[in-house]
Amino acid sequence: METRVVSPQGKEVIIGDNLPTVLIGERINPFGKGPIKEGMLTGNMEPIRQEAIKQAAAGADILIISVAAFGIDETVILPQATEAVIKAVDAPLCLESRNPVALEAALQLGCGKPIISSTTGEDAHLKALLPLVKKYDTSLVILASDAAGIPNTAAKRLEILTYIADKAKEMGIGPEKLIADCVAESSAVNNMAAILTMQTMEMVKHVLRINLVLGASNVSFGLPERPVVNAVFLALAIQAGLNCAIVNAAKMKPYILATDLLLGRDPRARRYTTYFRKMKSVAAQ
Repeated sequence: METRVVSPQGKEVIIGDNLPTVLIGERINPFGKGPIKEGMLTGNMEPIRQEAIKQAAAGADILIISVAAFGIDETVILPQATEAVIKAVDAPLCLESRNPVALEAALQLGCGKPIISSTTGEDAHLKALLPLVKKYDTSLVILASDAAGIPNTAAKRLEILTYIADKAKEMGIGPEKLIADCVAESSAVNNMAAILTMQTMEMVKHVLRINLVLGASNVSFGLPERPVVNAVFLALAIQAGLNCAIVNAAKMKPYILATDLLLGRDPRARRYTTYFRKMKSVAAQ
């Protein structure tokens, strides 16, 4: 199964099995304190533009844009942030929102073929987002969660994802447009959390045969040395079928490249060695 995501300028990224793992840069969001959040509150898009440039240089294949937070008007700021990123870099986009008005305002800018992230199994979310996926020919992250929350069994998570996939099919949205998020949770809270996530991933691959995405850093929440836990988790998840990961590209790209190399997805280690030559050259400047 191949999911094709295209930038406004025409750059294509293909998500699929036995292909290089796709990195979705996670840094354009209002979480925490800093210039990006302040820019979203004030309407100053320069910090967002600069962050988009940094993420692209660090090796992010796709950039996720999230603006939802207290005090931020998504309907105004999401299109503004999207426009700033489009003008700054040539990268496919992932628009993270469940606000259909904000999403459509951003999509009307001409976003190529982006990803919308994300919908749960709640009918209200599906009714709001599936028409936009169809109208603008986007891909969609579908989340293993519903009104009752995130299930604690792989079978129930699969059931929710299957329900969403069936609703998408009724709208004429094919499986190639869907990317399943089987949900990564903190291993500090539940020592079996990562295993549950990977069990769900394997079931989704077997039953639905669609591509998989994870916000990988959730697995290390509450733990020391989080990048260490994230890197090991990513290696395990990629082996279990993960196709793309929402990460800090500057920190996680080397580990993802090494995992792809060891799984036979990098003939003659070209991607791995090219990346480190590039980083060495940048450091020397």
